[in-house]
Amino acid sequence: MFNEVLQEFKNLPHVKAAAIGGSGANKTSDILSDIDVYVFVEKEIPIINRENIIKKYSSKYEVGGEYFGSGDEFFVDKLNQQLDVMYWNTNWFENIVDNVWFKHYPSNGYTTAFLFTLKNFEIIFDKDNWLLNLQNAIKTQYPKELKQNIIKRNIMLMKDKPFASYYEQIEKAIKRYDIVSINHRISAFLASYFDVIFAINELLHPGEKRLIQYAEGNCKILPKDFEENVSKLLIRPNDEILVILNNMLNALREICE
Repeated sequence: MFNEVLQEFKNLPHVKAAAIGGSGANKTSDILSDIDVYVFVEKEIPIINRENIIKKYSSKYEVGGEYFGSGDEFFVDKLNQQLDVMYWNTNWFENIVDNVWFKHYPSNGYTTAFLFTLKNFEIIFDKDNWLLNLQNAIKTQYPKELKQNIIKRNIMLMKDKPFASYYEQIEKAIKRYDIVSINHRISAFLASYFDVIFAINELLHPGEKRLIQYAEGNCKILPKDFEENVSKLLIRPNDEILVILNNMLNALREICE
């Protein structure tokens, strides 16, 4: 049944490749996991065409939900499992690979997350080996300049910027007792924090789930009191946050040297 559903998407016009990603490809799925299917297109597929396919197999679906990019979510009745189908433009994805791996552009956290997804794809359809060639393109050594750029940009964002660093924003939010802002900026701080850790270890960023477990299982270099500080930071929204942030930054700087 799963292959039958996939075949429907493969037969759509303008589809260049398709792959399974996420926990299904990484072998980390559990009973709560859905199946992530990535469909690479050269032109947008009309929503009505997507819906005509999905309603053959599902009585519960959401088609055309553009909340996190172009995609559809539906429960395959006979599989008793949810599929999330994402439609990614081929030119857009090629540019991501080029900008990060070859031009070494860093981001505000999650710099190499798309490349992690690419590396771990289980390819199920690939016209002209387009997707395989992209996978092979990032099988080179982790670029030194990319590593340095990720570290420099994200450490700067965390506290070293003269104005509006995450640390400064959190400090002001604490004084205002703005708990929503505190949590919002802590999330940004942690995004940069993990981006630096994975860059130091020359690992692609695995995304937003199970980060503590992944770092502890795969990183040879971790900041002192890594899990303890992250845990404290997330359960104590008060003045102690600034002490924890400083401890985290100081420990992170030690492994950057």
